This record gives sequence, C-alpha cells and structure tokens, in this order.
Amino acid sequence: MANPEQEPSQPESAVHNYYRKFESFIALLLTFIIIVIVIVAISRLAYSVYSMLLVGMKDPLDHKVFQTIFGEIITLLIALEFSHTLQYVVTRQQSIIQTTVVVLIAILALARKFIILDLDKVSAGELLGLAAATLALGLTYLILKIKRNNY
Repeated sequence: MANPEQEPSQPESAVHNYYRKFESFIALLLTFIIIVIVIVAISRLAYSVYSMLLVGMKDPLDHKVFQTIFGEIITLLIALEFSHTLQYVVTRQQSIIQTTVVVLIAILALARKFIILDLDKVSAGELLGLAAATLALGLTYLILKIKRNNY
C-alpha cells in the first residue's frame, strides 16, 4: 500500500503547481515594485550628491552630508538585496526566501539606522532598543549559521 505522504495525488500536485506559479507571479510583481523604488532612490542619491557636494561644495566628511549620502546608499543596497532574493523565487531556484537572507537584510537596515541616527536627538532608551535588536539579530544569524554548518 502506498504511503500518501510520499506520493501526492494528482489534485494536490495541481494545487501545488498553481501555488508555485502564484508565488512566482507575486515575486515578479514585487521585483518590479522594487525596481521602481531603486530608480527613485538612485535619482535621489544622484540629486543629493549633485546638490550637496558639487553645487553646494559641502565637505563630504561633514557628519550630516555623510549621514544623508550613505543612508541613501544603504537604502539602495537593501532594495537591491531584496530584488536579488526575489529573483531566486522568480527563477524557481528556491521556493521560499531563506531566513538567513531576511536576517541579513534586517542587520543591514539596522546599520543604516545607526548611520543616519542623530545622537543629539536620540534617547538612551531608543539607543538601547537598537542595540538589543542588533544583538538579537546577530545571535540569530550566528545560530542559523551554526545550524546550517551542522547539516
């Protein structure tokens, strides 16, 4: 007698196939949305570099200029990483987004937050919360790497 867990029935297989197509469609749609976000973000970055550094002749090492420009660069990197991750789903190399990638994107977002943070306006509680989130994400990433290396 065949085990139902080993051999999916024809309707289950069709449902699974439709779901994979739906998942790929959603990933493709999200990719196009991210492309629009990247185009807008790169135009804002180009405008910031042009207006602050070329026209405004501001010092690129000035804290505010550094925060603005590198905050925008990291925003672009986050969007590009999301897009790259979604391509795995679109091309069916992976059916789901890996947890490790999500954790790394979250760490990148926290790094952006630390770069654009105005230390004169942030409270100790907010800083402690960001530090705790960074520590938690770092530990999560470490656990995921250890788990992956053990298998």
